[in-house]
Amino acid sequence: MTTPITKKDLDALLNKMTLEEKVGQLVQLATPFFKGATDRGEITGPMVQMNIEEKDIQNTGSVLGASGAEETRNIQKVHLEENRLGIPLLFMSDIVHGFRTIFPVPLAIGCSWDLQLAEESASIAAKEAAASGVHVTFAPMVDLSREPRWGRVMESTGEDPFLNSEFARSFVRGFQGDLENDNTKVASCVKHFAAYGAPEGGRDYNTVDMSEWMLREQYLPAYKAALDEGCEMVMTAFNILNGIPSTGNEQLMRGLLREEWGFDGPLISDWGAVKELIPHGVAEDAKQAAEKAMKAGVDIEMMTSCYTNHVEELIEEGALEEGILDEAVLRILTLKEKLGLFENPYRGASKEAEEKSILTKENRDSARSLAHKSIVLLENKQKTLPLNSTSSIALVGPFANSTDILGPWSWGGSAEDTITLDKGMKRYAGEGLSIAEGCGIQEGTESDLQEALEQAKKADTIVVALGEHSDMSGEAGCRADIRIPEVQLQLLKEVKALGKPVVTVLFNGRPLDLREVAEHSDAVVEAWYPGTEGGNALADLLFGHVNPSGKLAMTMPYSVGQVPVYYNHFNTGRPKDAPDAQVRYVSQYLDIPNEPLYPFGYGLSYATFEYSEPVLSKNEIDASDSLTATVHVTNTSEVAGEEVVQMYIRDVAGEVVRPMKELKGFEKITLDPGETKEVTFEIDESKLRYHHANLEYKSDKGRFELFIGPNSRDTKTQNFLLR
Repeated sequence: MTTPITKKDLDALLNKMTLEEKVGQLVQLATPFFKGATDRGEITGPMVQMNIEEKDIQNTGSVLGASGAEETRNIQKVHLEENRLGIPLLFMSDIVHGFRTIFPVPLAIGCSWDLQLAEESASIAAKEAAASGVHVTFAPMVDLSREPRWGRVMESTGEDPFLNSEFARSFVRGFQGDLENDNTKVASCVKHFAAYGAPEGGRDYNTVDMSEWMLREQYLPAYKAALDEGCEMVMTAFNILNGIPSTGNEQLMRGLLREEWGFDGPLISDWGAVKELIPHGVAEDAKQAAEKAMKAGVDIEMMTSCYTNHVEELIEEGALEEGILDEAVLRILTLKEKLGLFENPYRGASKEAEEKSILTKENRDSARSLAHKSIVLLENKQKTLPLNSTSSIALVGPFANSTDILGPWSWGGSAEDTITLDKGMKRYAGEGLSIAEGCGIQEGTESDLQEALEQAKKADTIVVALGEHSDMSGEAGCRADIRIPEVQLQLLKEVKALGKPVVTVLFNGRPLDLREVAEHSDAVVEAWYPGTEGGNALADLLFGHVNPSGKLAMTMPYSVGQVPVYYNHFNTGRPKDAPDAQVRYVSQYLDIPNEPLYPFGYGLSYATFEYSEPVLSKNEIDASDSLTATVHVTNTSEVAGEEVVQMYIRDVAGEVVRPMKELKGFEKITLDPGETKEVTFEIDESKLRYHHANLEYKSDKGRFELFIGPNSRDTKTQNFLLR
């Protein structure tokens, strides 16, 4: 039996390492750089450009992007033979919403409001990834965002700090579990620290400028929640904050993250971010970039060679203390020890484990269930849905039979494993289903349009599958015009002109401007990118075998001109809806409403629900007390349904202005036809706290409004006092 590695052993190992070997642990290179990789490609050029030699690779601490048990084992085996001290490699990868079994994108998962299924999805992703040799996943991404133009909203669970925090905890639990004793788990790396989701203009990598008060109040809670749950690693953000790029931001990383929050795990840069300190304009060259990133506390440099080429020199010159390097190396070694790599460098990776773990029926069933919960029914005029499987149905649009429904960050997924919409619908409609694309994502021909119209003319009901190609969202997938492309809108309008019921199914990675879609549709189904089982999940819902229950985790704007538009906004001194509001001199647009098209928390069901007035157990509490708010929810329809009961609070008059509403609790309930359930929320003083002007986190005495309802707009209200 192998003797476990102790802290004393790690200190002894550190003392044996040369400066060059220590620096090597801080370097992360992509798979082709390593001997044993199945495809090394032509790496001579990159090695020369980065001034990296074979000896540097022998000392490298971690690998980016390797997967597959055979490959990871081969790379590890060769590395251990060539590394002087036999220090194993860490294998890291972006396992964001599934490994081979692809779940809905995180924004869609946020719309499920289902923390248990979210945790299960991360656990399955971890099991598949671990069997393939992955040790660390760059997830969860918890960047709060109110910016639908930004492509990476699909990686976030939305605009609300409370909901994001709850999902952050769930994902970390699912990925990590009992990490030290369970080889089917992987270490989690929360990203991107900090406030990456608020770039100016919605443009990726762009400037972020906000007060520390706003940062702490809205943007930091989800990162903190992930770390409180035990998340092992943190990744820096590409953006600047307070004028300093995160990767070189000593106050943010050493001050807040390490000293204030006590985080002592490895901190890794995003791809190339250390060297990007140069174009940012805070470093003159790679040497200064290395110095600033090291001083900020960045332990691992991803895919640039500033550390390799300059850290040793900086220490010898006295610009950096060797103790800073030792701290970074020890954090990396400690994670390797926690993963058990010194005792078993191959950990859970084996072909046998892959065969048992990857893309199993159970995994597919879980992906299908989460897709069911993530899909949001936005419109259902005249009860157009569910569809009748005995009627004739025309399925048209570029996503009618597209496998591009996995979404960004699904590199491990496979088109051949993906259930498309037409495949799913054929299970119910059989020969009654006809299919024609009608157009592409952004281009089309008249003959394609006419073919779709011919099929539509013969059908009783028309399903139009529209959306964004996956390259139109995700990293660097930013869009100023967030409408469905014009060629697809034209197809929808032509189909609607036939005078038949039209159901629009949307595949996309961001909130869109859906005014024209809603206008020309009888039902609108927001499927997002639903993953491997997306076609089956959608068909289950469209034909009524599953009742939709998804609720928006991000506001759908009326127009891009409203952006940023979010539910938990502040009031103004001249609010439009005030009783004494003037016609003109109020906070409003002259050409569009202030209100979004679909609010946060919104989503329809085939069932209908009626809410009673909330009843409070008492009208006053103090700091040592609590009250309960109870509401009765009744299913007033003839079908069973699931409802997300949402509770919001407003501090009517704080020291600092408070949002009009803040989500403070929610509960999912299932109701049979005619059934009534009682839902109770407890409110104590801790739910009323916020960051004051001096950043102290506390509550204010006074009046509070409590709102309960099916979404952030349609609520019923009570008042209480904090004494």
